[in-house]
Amino acid sequence: MNKTIFVLNGPNLNLLGEREPSVYGTTTLADIRKRCLARANELRFDVDFRQTNFEGELVESVHQARKEACGIIINPAAYSFTSIALLDALKTFDPPKIELHISNVHARESIYHKSLISRVATGIIIGLGAAGYELAIQAMAGMVGRD
Repeated sequence: MNKTIFVLNGPNLNLLGEREPSVYGTTTLADIRKRCLARANELRFDVDFRQTNFEGELVESVHQARKEACGIIINPAAYSFTSIALLDALKTFDPPKIELHISNVHARESIYHKSLISRVATGIIIGLGAAGYELAIQAMAGMVGRD
């Protein structure tokens, strides 16, 4: 069994720690990456951690995951609410998919309340801050098994 989990991050997440710290906290994406790698290592999984501000690159990453990953954890950021292309790409990926949002999108403006990606997610983690990534790694490991 392939033991690589793809962790995909959408637009503006490269600015974590700087952008709206009252909403997203002060943890950087580099810190989140380190924590994901450490947690996955404890669980005997590999992580392919990526961030892009471009929709097509996220779609390409999902296509690559079809051949290389046992699961996808995705924080699509703004593309959650707008990207039919990303939704369609994720539909082609059969293993588990976890949608993740650092902030509680349901406590924010109404434009953030309806995610297209949730339709195809196996599970969703919302509003638990940067710690949500480690929880997603743990959950994914449980869903796909260790052997």
